[in-house]
Amino acid sequence: MYKRQALGLAGWGTLQIVDVFTGSDKQANAADRPKTCPSPTATVPAKVLPKPAAIKVNIYNATPRSGLAKAAADELEKRGFVIGEVDNAPAAYDKKVPGTGLLLGGPTAADGSFPVLATQLPGAEQKTDARRTGDVDLIIGTKFKAFSTPAAAASALGALAKPAPAPSPSC
Repeated sequence: MYKRQALGLAGWGTLQIVDVFTGSDKQANAADRPKTCPSPTATVPAKVLPKPAAIKVNIYNATPRSGLAKAAADELEKRGFVIGEVDNAPAAYDKKVPGTGLLLGGPTAADGSFPVLATQLPGAEQKTDARRTGDVDLIIGTKFKAFSTPAAAASALGALAKPAPAPSPSC
């Protein structure tokens, strides 16, 4: 009789040891196991944006203030942009841009020229059209007062080029 009890006890002990090493008793051991966190996400690579010298900007005045397109063109040229046409806004936009401005360009401008030009005029609406050229139109709106300071624009451009890494999840 003692042999059966000893064999039963040895079998039960073996089962317990197997459970400890294989983790088949997960509920009982869950509190004892260390909590693991997912590995942190990789840092986001720097975004390659065009330099202002690679962006041709056409500037149109959609306000009743005369000379605004020329003054804007002169300022953006000082900041390194290539200036194209400078004129009053076409009839479709003349006195119809209620904000600070409208950036209008082809589909590729949304990820390239628009963000760079928007550092000069935060809050400008961005809209793509069907053009196939790389130039961008800046249509100055009625709420336009001034461009960003060169320092603020440079800081915003630097932030665009080096996005912050995604926050790591908490455990």
